[in-house]
Amino acid sequence: MNRKSSCFIPTTIALLTLFFILSGGSASPQKSDEILLVRVVRVHDGDTVSVLIGKSRERVRLIGIDAPELGQRPWGARAKKRLQEMLNSAGRTVAMEFDVDRRDKYGRLLAYLWTGGRRLINLEMVRDGYAVLFTFPPNIKHVDELRKAQRFARDRRLGIWGTNGLKEMPVDYRRKHPF
Repeated sequence: MNRKSSCFIPTTIALLTLFFILSGGSASPQKSDEILLVRVVRVHDGDTVSVLIGKSRERVRLIGIDAPELGQRPWGARAKKRLQEMLNSAGRTVAMEFDVDRRDKYGRLLAYLWTGGRRLINLEMVRDGYAVLFTFPPNIKHVDELRKAQRFARDRRLGIWGTNGLKEMPVDYRRKHPF
C-alpha cells in the first residue's frame, strides 16, 4: 500500500465517524436521508465540482450559492482558486449533504459540501466574498446561515463586495453570455 492509500483509510474512517455523531445544530449537517463521503476529483469553477461516488464520476453544483463565472475576470478565477484551496485543505474528501431536490435541470447533483472539521464549504464561499446567495426552493435547508454569511461579507466589503469587486451578478452575466 502506498503512502497516500495508507493516509486515506484513517482519514475516511475519521470522517465517517464524525458525520455519524454530528448533531443537527446550526452550521452542522442537519438530519438528512443520506450523507455521502466523496472524493473531489476536479473543481470546475467556484460552485461546481466533480466527485467520485464509488467508481462513478458525478458533477456536483453547490446548493445555495452562485460564484462568478470564469469569464468574469478576475473574480471567476479567484472563486475557483478559493474553492480549490478549501478542498485541498480538506484533503479533497468531503461529506456531501443533500436537500429536497437532488438534481438540477442539467443533471448535476445538488449538495452542500462539508469538511471533516465541520466546515460548510458553501457557506464559507459566501462568507469570504467569493460567491453570492442563490436559492432555488425547495432546497433551502441552510438559507438563513447563507443569508447571514452574505450580510457579513457585504458589511465588511470582502471579496466581490470590495472596492474593485464584481461589477455584475453571475446570473446577469450568464443572461448576457449564454453558454
